[in-house]
Amino acid sequence: MTLEVRTVPADTPEVDELLDAYLDERAATFPSAQGSYARKRTPAAEFADGNGTFVVAHRDGAAVGCGGLRRIADDGDDVRFEVKHVYVTPAGRGQGVATAVMDALEAAAVDLGATAVVLDTNDSLVAAGAMYRSRGYERVEPFNENPNATAWYRKPVR
Repeated sequence: MTLEVRTVPADTPEVDELLDAYLDERAATFPSAQGSYARKRTPAAEFADGNGTFVVAHRDGAAVGCGGLRRIADDGDDVRFEVKHVYVTPAGRGQGVATAVMDALEAAAVDLGATAVVLDTNDSLVAAGAMYRSRGYERVEPFNENPNATAWYRKPVR
């Protein structure tokens, strides 16, 4: 079984299907103590034109995961790109798909001139938080107002 991660436009039907599944799953599993899940999708244009990228992981031809990277406001010499919408289908979990997606996104960030990669997540996504920390991401103060996030991370890449 071969895993291949490809850069794709973020407005393709394949991406729509993956992101709909991601948002459906999050809405169904979001911790009720925090209120309702804000179903928010980053516009496809934010992943294009040298300001980001979007990747889809395929195993034996089937899309099994995805993730995006977009440039956010720079802070002086700190050129930051944000990881968005990392998702692995149930059939792809436990097979290194998220790692391959993150490898591709971090490499793209370096190619695009990033000094740091940031992301937000929810602490209920225990495996995601553990993966980010194992990759060298450190918890930081909130850098956005995402109502679904409870944890913010940063990793220097230069």
